Amino acid sequence: MAHIIVVGNEKGGAGKSTVSMHVATALARMGHKVGALDLDLRQRTFARYHENRKTYCERHDLQLPSADYRALPQVDRSTLPEGENVYDRRLSIAVADMEQKYGFIVIDCPGSHTRLSQVAHSLADTLITPMNDSYIDFDLLAHVDGETNRIIGPSVYSEMVWNARQLRSQAGLKPVDWVVVRNRLGAQQMHNKKKIGDALNDLSRRIGFRVAPGFGERVIFRELFPRGLTLLDLRDIGVKGQMNISNVAARQELRDLIAALELPGVTVDF
Repeated sequence: MAHIIVVGNEKGGAGKSTVSMHVATALARMGHKVGALDLDLRQRTFARYHENRKTYCERHDLQLPSADYRALPQVDRSTLPEGENVYDRRLSIAVADMEQKYGFIVIDCPGSHTRLSQVAHSLADTLITPMNDSYIDFDLLAHVDGETNRIIGPSVYSEMVWNARQLRSQAGLKPVDWVVVRNRLGAQQMHNKKKIGDALNDLSRRIGFRVAPGFGERVIFRELFPRGLTLLDLRDIGVKGQMNISNVAARQELRDLIAALELPGVTVDF
């Protein structure tokens, strides 16, 4: 059975699709069979990333290791039993078709609460929640007293993850390994950065997630998307002599992230 990796939160701009693409490609490069699904049926950023990659490879006659992206199948609503949600069926069919064929399935969720996202969270063996290093994004996880910075309680997203965990428990499935990824970190050890780190460590013990390092704020990530490339592809396309310090550091950040996820059967070797 495939190990399902869900990348989700309920806020846009945190780098979910970038994390999804790099995790999926890293696993493919390490020899794992990887399937990919995009549940943001409107923006389709993860899907577009894969489409851009396919176009670039065809145009330059390249064969880069890649995840196998699949679109959600269409379902005739008239065939559904009364009360069954069409999105539940579409996701169920997609996962059932993929879980015997791949070692990993990477699912990218939209930056909002949707039925598809809710169901996907209940399927997650590993849940990755990228967040920017700010209290705006921290509010995604918990509410904080503005005067004392004391954590008041969990947010609606944390409650949704808790509900997904309950569903998995009731179904006899193993617990979700929830990993919150600090993304777009600044280079300097700013006071706010430390406060966010302390607050995350406190919250992680209270509601049960692990904290992992993500990607720094780098221009390279925005430049790679139109070609469907990742940091791991640069040498394959002839950038060997142009790997500047920032790109090398970003590659190390990806290594650190993959190692921190502690995925079954995965040894970081890139």
